[in-house]
Amino acid sequence: MSTTERPRILVVGGGYVGLYAAKRIMKKMRYGEATVTVVDPRSYMTYQPFLPEVAAGSISPRHVVVPLRRVLPKAEVLTGRVTSIDQDRKVAVVTPLVGEAYELPFDYLVIALGAISRTFPIPGLAEQGIGMKGVEEGIGLRNHVLEQLDKAESTTDENVRRRALTFVFIGGGFAGAETIGEVEDMARDAAKYYSTISRDDMRFILVDAADKILPEVGPKLGTWGKEHLESRGIEIYLGTSMDSCVDGHVVLKNGLEVDSNTIVWTAGVKPNPALARFGLPLGPRGHVDTAPTLQVQGTDYIWAAGDNAQIPDVAARKAGVENAWCPPNAQHALRQAKVLGDNVVAGMRGFPQKEYEHSNKGAVAGLGVHKGVAMIVMGKMKIKLKGRLAWYMHRGYHGMAMPTWNRKIRVFADWTLGMFLKREVVSLGALETPREEFYEAAKPAPAPAAAAAPAEKAKAS
Repeated sequence: MSTTERPRILVVGGGYVGLYAAKRIMKKMRYGEATVTVVDPRSYMTYQPFLPEVAAGSISPRHVVVPLRRVLPKAEVLTGRVTSIDQDRKVAVVTPLVGEAYELPFDYLVIALGAISRTFPIPGLAEQGIGMKGVEEGIGLRNHVLEQLDKAESTTDENVRRRALTFVFIGGGFAGAETIGEVEDMARDAAKYYSTISRDDMRFILVDAADKILPEVGPKLGTWGKEHLESRGIEIYLGTSMDSCVDGHVVLKNGLEVDSNTIVWTAGVKPNPALARFGLPLGPRGHVDTAPTLQVQGTDYIWAAGDNAQIPDVAARKAGVENAWCPPNAQHALRQAKVLGDNVVAGMRGFPQKEYEHSNKGAVAGLGVHKGVAMIVMGKMKIKLKGRLAWYMHRGYHGMAMPTWNRKIRVFADWTLGMFLKREVVSLGALETPREEFYEAAKPAPAPAAAAAPAEKAKAS
């Protein structure tokens, strides 16, 4: 980490907002005007809308992550966590991955920590659940599902087989519906290569506490999405939740009980709990309370955006919707990051701040290859699409929203190859414990009893 006399703009978080805000600031800044420092526990940003396709093997995991140092070559990128902030002294405490924590002074602050999975104290969830917030989880879910097929093919125990082929997904929003749609698609393809497993042997279950799935695309498309998934043999239980899943025994509030090795948790997100240690004004759900200019309420040198911020939806409020807030999605995050970057530079130069205002342009969701729903808003008109055309809209929108042309090209190349080549159905579960085999080969052998005897005698004498 370098020291500098220039003002420091500290960006806490290297996700979608952090990456784009830092990039925008450096684009608008004059040479040597300030130092931009980005702090994140990971050295890369993950494009989360593509995680279901990573889990299904449609996109290579490396292609949905963007290395921060490559995209921000003129910024300081520190791999660690900001654990506390002293606003009076304008100092942040950074805890690196290795070594002792240290203080980092700043002049301007950007809060872009994002969100984490929203969980509840359900017995067994911490031990059995699989999240879908990071690329590691996407890779892990893919390997895990294919391993279950391997187990089911290899066993003669019917209970073990049934448990391995039962897949439970909790949460029917974008993440849950897209993930179960993609994973079911992959499992259906993979079953062709197993002599004793067919799609009919598998059981896919989607659970949500609400009375509908995919609320983001509206009730009609949500209903179509539900009927489509059910037509593929996916059981959907609405208006219920999971009471427990101890040792993989899933108990739902509606009385259903199943045994499963695969419990995927996608029941929403919540702001990063680290925000509570920063001394910032928070909303009722833990989001940083910001003005329409993305400035944190009561400050003129701190900005926040994305999933960790409570931002007034100016466009919706002008249309007569009271207490409207910007939803946590990529559509808003990208645009907020640009306005935030401009406002940081304007604030540094003493210029007025600009309010963030954006009208919703709709939503798209993919439910497997050639399957999807899309709602496109054009003025007062809403265009609703479903099936293959909606799937093309989903891929087109997110493909272009993927940061950097390097990653855009790689993602479109993956899709293009997928049109001509069969899907890969190889499980690389050993990735999670890569040293296990070497350890078994290299671990010290126990001393032979005959060799140990003289040593015991010498010790006794």
